Formats: sequence, structure tokens, C-alpha cells
Amino acid sequence: TGMATAIAAITTLLTVAGLAYLLLALWATRSFAHYWTRQPKRAAFAPDVSILKPVKGIDSRMYEGFASHCRQRYEGRFEIVFGFGSMDEPAIAEIERLRSEFPECDIRLVVCSERLGTSGKVSSLVQMLREAKYEHVLINDSDIRVSPIYLTRVMESFADASVGMVTAPYIGRTAESGSGRTLWSRLEALGISTDFLPGVLTARMLERGIRFGLGSTLATSKTVLAKIGGLEPLTEYLADDYEMGVRIAGAGYRVELCGEVVETTVPAYSFRGFRDHQLRWARSTRDSRRWGYVGLGITFALPWALLTCIASGLALWSFTLLSIVLLARVAVALSVGVGILRDGQVLRDLWLLPVRDLFGLGFWAWSFAGDTVVWRGDRFHLRKGRITRA
Repeated sequence: TGMATAIAAITTLLTVAGLAYLLLALWATRSFAHYWTRQPKRAAFAPDVSILKPVKGIDSRMYEGFASHCRQRYEGRFEIVFGFGSMDEPAIAEIERLRSEFPECDIRLVVCSERLGTSGKVSSLVQMLREAKYEHVLINDSDIRVSPIYLTRVMESFADASVGMVTAPYIGRTAESGSGRTLWSRLEALGISTDFLPGVLTARMLERGIRFGLGSTLATSKTVLAKIGGLEPLTEYLADDYEMGVRIAGAGYRVELCGEVVETTVPAYSFRGFRDHQLRWARSTRDSRRWGYVGLGITFALPWALLTCIASGLALWSFTLLSIVLLARVAVALSVGVGILRDGQVLRDLWLLPVRDLFGLGFWAWSFAGDTVVWRGDRFHLRKGRITRA
């Protein structure tokens, strides 16, 4: 019928556009890899740095993440500042254990009792920044795990005075086995390595650099933060990492995407937890990069190719198109997930790519249907990037 033909034409157009995106993502991945492999050896630069880690709650892999920061082979001095809402925080016991295991490390606790805005995390960071000893600061989440050369790789970029922020790619690590590794946690981790980072690398190539930060690593200086008005204006924003990068780039500084990869822990999500997290990320991105987010819909080439097969009545040509798209999608997943991130989970869960992409397209469409997000168990309304309690 005419309607079926029209639908097949639309899905075919979207599939071809998605295929073009996948080819662009492969080119962007190659560009990023060449940038770091061909980078001339930089002059040694290891400024003293304060690592700021706001903490709320506790999880099974948190301590190892803390300990990885204490094992740094770094030429400069560094301190680790942990911020808590109150002295009743259960993670304080883990910090005391950390102090006893690494007595040579400068580890401090800051009680962040003031509530300066809707975002408790940024509110804590404002108060922690006041206590930081050093000019350079590095902010990352409490569950981040890093290599012994992490600080060296991140901070050496500041040898270039034009760099105002350094951020880093990351992988989501699930439990090795058992109840800690659910289908939903595997889909989450797969999406980070094969969907999220390819989008970041493509934006980096098209925009000739990135204009935002990733919460896995936000390294900057007090001087740069002062030029963007400090952290206080970010206390009402959900995507504080994105906003910080936007403002630093807007102040004329360069934001560097480092070649050092870090790990974050993916919880043993139920479907509800997976849904809430995906919608929070989707709606946050929607408000932060509105027109880019609208265009994100075409990047789900595999679901569009599957829909084309259905709409065309399983025509032979649609299966040819599906095969080409599947090949390109797997190439992106392997080149980024394995080639750049060295994430072995991608090989284990590669068969889940079509499922992950179908959910991705579904959440992208669903994100336009409301402005409510769930963050740490609390519900918020999101408008123009700012959050208010629901």
C-alpha cells in the first residue's frame, strides 16, 4: 500500500543517515587515536593538585577506587579531599581504613553542611574547593577507579597554557558474575563503550575539539574556575560536568579529552533502575545540547534498518541494507570499545548490540515525553538544564 511504501521510504532514509553517522564515528575514532599516538613527547609538567571527591553512600567497589588514587606515581604533590554531608556518612569508615593503609597520602575529610542549591553534589564541591590546598583541582565521582599513571597523564596537558580543562573517557565495569551482573547493567556498560563515547568522539571531530566535560574526570584550576564565576552557578544544574566544560570553553580555554581511560562501577540494575538512569541521562543531554540531541535519533541505524525490513515486507534489498549497517555498527563498537577503551566486556556482550540500540532509540523518543528525572532516589523536574524538586 501507499502508506507502507511511505513508511519504508522514511525508515530507509533514516537508516542511510544512520549509516553515514557510523562511518563518521569510525573516522572520528581514527582521528582521536592518531592524535594521541602521534603526540610529540610533552615537557614534564606535574603541578600540585587537589583531588575532590564528593561521597554519598557506599558500594562494594568504592574502596578499591579510593585506593587506586592513593597508588599514583606522580612527580608533584597531591591531596585527596573527601566531602560528606554529615559525620553520619557510612563511607567515613572506609576513609579511615584508607588512611591506615596509605599513611603517606595526604587524605582529608570535609563536612559540607551547607546546602547551597538543589544539587547536593555541587553544593559539596563548592565547600570542598574552599578547603583545597593547591591551585589545580581534579573532580571525579566516588566510584571512579584509575591507573597509577592517571594523574600524570591528565595533568601533563596543562603544560599548554591554552588548556583550561582536561576530561577523560571511561568504561562502565559490571560485576564479573552472579547477581551483581544483570542484563540491565550489561546493557548500560555496553552503551557507554559503544554508543556514548562514539558520540563524544564524533562531536570532538565535527566541532574541532570538545566543549563539555565528562564527570569521570574534571581537571582544571582555581584561576579558570574564578573566570567562569566559580562552581556556585552550577548548583541548580543536573549536568554540572557538561556546564562546567561549556563555560570554560566559552571563556576562551581549550577542553582536552585525555587518552587515559578510567572505570566507573555499573550497579546491578533492575529494569526500573536502568530506565531511570537512561532517562536521566537522555533528558539531561536533551536540555544541554538541544539540537544535537534531536539529531541523535538518526544515529540508531540498526533499529531503523530493522524497521525498514519490516516496513518493506522483508524485501531482499532491505536485508542487504541491514547487513551493511550491522557490519558498520560492529566496527564502531569494536574500534571504540576495544581499540580505544580496551573494554573486554564489549566482546563478551557484543551480541546484545541490537537490544541495546533498540532500547536507546526507545529512550530517545521517550525523553521528549516529560521533564521528570530520578537522581539518587529523588524525583526532580528538569527545565533548561536546571533541576527543582518534584
